Formats: sequence, structure tokens, C-alpha cells
Amino acid sequence: MENEYNFDEIIKRRGTNSVKWDLEIDAEVLPMWVADMDFRTAPEITEVIVEKVSQGVFGYGLVPDNFLEAISEWWKEIHQYHIKKEWILPGPGMIPTLSAILRTFVKSGENIIIQPPVYNHFYNFFENCEFGVMENNLIYINRAYEIDFDDLEIKASDSTAKVLLLCNPHNPVGRVWKRNDLEKIAEICAKHHVMVVSDEIHADLVYEGYHHIPFTSVAANYNLNSVSCGSPCKTFNLAGLPISYVISENIDVLNKIHKTFEIQETSYPNTIAATALIAAYQNGKEWMRELKIYLNGNYQYLLEFIKKNIPEIKVLPLEATYLVWLDCNSLNKTSDELSKILLEEQKIWVNAGTMYGAAGEGFLRINIGCPREVLLEGLKRLKLYFRDQN
Repeated sequence: MENEYNFDEIIKRRGTNSVKWDLEIDAEVLPMWVADMDFRTAPEITEVIVEKVSQGVFGYGLVPDNFLEAISEWWKEIHQYHIKKEWILPGPGMIPTLSAILRTFVKSGENIIIQPPVYNHFYNFFENCEFGVMENNLIYINRAYEIDFDDLEIKASDSTAKVLLLCNPHNPVGRVWKRNDLEKIAEICAKHHVMVVSDEIHADLVYEGYHHIPFTSVAANYNLNSVSCGSPCKTFNLAGLPISYVISENIDVLNKIHKTFEIQETSYPNTIAATALIAAYQNGKEWMRELKIYLNGNYQYLLEFIKKNIPEIKVLPLEATYLVWLDCNSLNKTSDELSKILLEEQKIWVNAGTMYGAAGEGFLRINIGCPREVLLEGLKRLKLYFRDQN
């Protein structure tokens, strides 16, 4: 099948107030850090946004009638999960949505369980709120991560533990949790009355051979409060148009979250973002299919390049996301030291593993959501550093 979309196109983003490209003022730095792709979004989305903007009126907007239907149909087609419209609550973006949920169900002095190394913004919630954190570190064995269920049982049994904040699929380690993993989580959390809040923003970016399982579809078989949180923003590169939604079969749970949205004055999603979501879910399937093929090609290219040129680095399997987790433990440098050296000496910006908790020590995260030419340039810079060390 001939490709319809051009992911090799180089788009000049520096000087556009891009967090990824303009936060570092040195124009020689190649940013491969934040989870933001360097591809144009699907033209099917852009066309609808342009049509909406061309109206020239930006008054208060209602949630479109087909907003909930678009979400429901997408999850049914892509994830084989049948969602009733009343199970969906619109949200203002993934981070404010997760924050609102935690503020709704966790009180001062209570704790949230997370599974490091994990998305760095999970830590920001604890810095900005008065609740605490329990770390249920993932187990790293043979270049793969597993959940430490024995430790999860201990953490969940603590009476102060109220929520497990699950990353499904997992960022930064690239795991797609299997059904038996989710069943064990549900069993433990139901036993100890711990709610599960599942961040599923990377759900669509799962590669061939793997299948995303929404946590709420598993939790339905247990006496367990849970929500799955979704968004098109990672899949379709729409981070600048934040929008999200919460899925739960428990209407009382959704009503409580909606109340917090109202308190925070965030109960209505941005009109243009809502328009983009509908366009993405109704007409973006082919773009997403080609994107995943291209991203997998980038991963295979990185895998072979590092194996041939930088064997000191071990590349972890990538089951989902466009964020590759690199094991650099053999280099005898901390993650912070290594990322700083790469930035200052080779002008490549990657994330230190310790951004994702102390369990990320010895690792780096690199973003491969870019044209292959850009990826090759970044890999060449990595290679230059290691050549200089030998």
C-alpha cells in the first residue's frame, strides 16, 4: 500500500515558541527529549480546524453533540472496548484531569501509589498537593520491566493508600501491560479498597504484536472504583490543543470528578480542541496507521545503529509510545551526568532517567517521534560522544 502521508518532511519549528525547540536557546542543540513529535498532524484534522477558525467567532462553546459518540466509536474500533456515552466525562487535558481526580479522591495526609520509573509529571502532583507518595518500583530483569506485585500488596494494604496511579501503556519504559498484569492489580486494589486511576494517553500508540487493554474494562469484574483517562493529544501530536476525557462505569465517580472540574472552572473543553478530537477519531485512523509504521521503522533503525556503533548502550523493547528507554548502566556515569555531557558536548538533548524517579538511575529516554533524517543526526551525535571516550 502506498503511503499517503509524508513523515520524512522536515518542519522548521525553532522560533515558533515551541517548548521542545525554543526552551534551549542554543540553536545547535537537537531536542529529543519532551514527548512532542516533529510531524504535522493529520491533514484531516487541520482542515476541520481551519474551517472552524475561518468562521472568525470565538465565543463560548458547548460540547459538540458528536463528541461522546466519536470517543465511543474510536475505543470500540481501535481497542474493542464498548463504552456507553454516559460513561464518558470531557476534560481539559490529561494533566489537569489527573490532578482533578486525585484532588477529588485523596485527602491531605493520604497517599498515592506510583510505579517508578514513571512519567515525571506524576511527581509534580505530590509537590503541588498535600498528599504523599508510595513508590511501588517496577522490577528490571533481562532488559524488561515487570510489576512487583508482592510490594504492591504491601503498599496497598496501608490504610493511607487511596489511589494507584497507573501508567498504561507505561512511560518511559514502553511496556504494554498484559491482561494478567491488570487482573492482578485489580485483585490487589479491590481487596484493599484502593482506587485505580489509569493514564492511557499512549493507548493508541501500541505496536504490532501487542494490544492495549483499558483498565476499566478489567475493573468491571471487581468491586473496585477505577477510571481510564484518554486523549488524542499524543497520538495526533495535539499537545498544544489539550483535551481529555475520563471513562468509568461508575456514574457517581464521574459526577464527583465533574464537581471538581467545576470548582476549578475547567468543566468545558476548549472548542477548537473538541473539534480536533472529533476529526481525529472520525477520520484519523489511516494517518495513525502510517504513523505507527514509521515510528516502528525509526525504532528498528535506532536498534540496529546502537547495536552496531554503541554496543555499550542496551535498548529496551518498545511495545508502545515513541519514547525509547536506554540502559546506560555500563557507562559508570549517573543519568544526570550523562545527559548533561551529551547536551553540552554533543548538543543533543535527551532526558535523564532520574526525571522519572530514582529507579530511573542509569537510563536515558530518547524521543524518536521525528523524521528519520533528524533521528540519524541525533544518533550520530551519540556515536561521536562514545567515539571520543574510546
